Amino acid sequence: MPDILLTVATAVAGYLLGCVSTGILVSNRAGVDIRTVGSHNTGASNVLRVLGLKKGLVTFLGDFLKATLACWLGSLILPGETFGVAGLGAMVGGFFAVLGHNWPCFFNFKGGKGVACSAAVIFFVNPLWGIIAIAVCVAVIAATRYISLGSMTMLFTYAVLMCATHWGRWVTCGFALALFVLVVVRHRTNITRLLNGTENKIGHKAADSPDTPRDE
Repeated sequence: MPDILLTVATAVAGYLLGCVSTGILVSNRAGVDIRTVGSHNTGASNVLRVLGLKKGLVTFLGDFLKATLACWLGSLILPGETFGVAGLGAMVGGFFAVLGHNWPCFFNFKGGKGVACSAAVIFFVNPLWGIIAIAVCVAVIAATRYISLGSMTMLFTYAVLMCATHWGRWVTCGFALALFVLVVVRHRTNITRLLNGTENKIGHKAADSPDTPRDE
């Protein structure tokens, strides 16, 4: 099969895996539609605030695993590794898994923000830079209690490290920068609230009220 068809197949597989929403599955089992409460977002952060730590962690783990699976399948369809970085297949599969999570075709294209998926993808593609970026994320969240700030810092750190060490390999650099752009786009309302000083901190219990910040 020509490489272009293999690439398309990898992208489609990654996207469909990403469309499986752990947050919706977890919240439905709890008798809640996560899309109608809190920030109306299906990601782990909203599940954490609405349904508590245990269900938030389950959601994060499910999203992390589906993105890892997308990278792994991609690496099988389009194998290859260069300079400690997983090949094109893992990048394509992982990136499209993030797209599927953010805009799932099964749920009217309303999903999460791709943080757990992105964490899985960056770790799979380059474990060293991935774990450093994730550690920076955890440190920022611990210091500020802002999940959104830590999430964006994670992808920014990863993009800087990848571009600094793989400059000239434009697919690799473009992949890292694209993940950062995605997380910024999905957190644009959070950025506004961070600037206004109204962003919710971790530990804040979300409620379905007119005053609850809603992320579109």
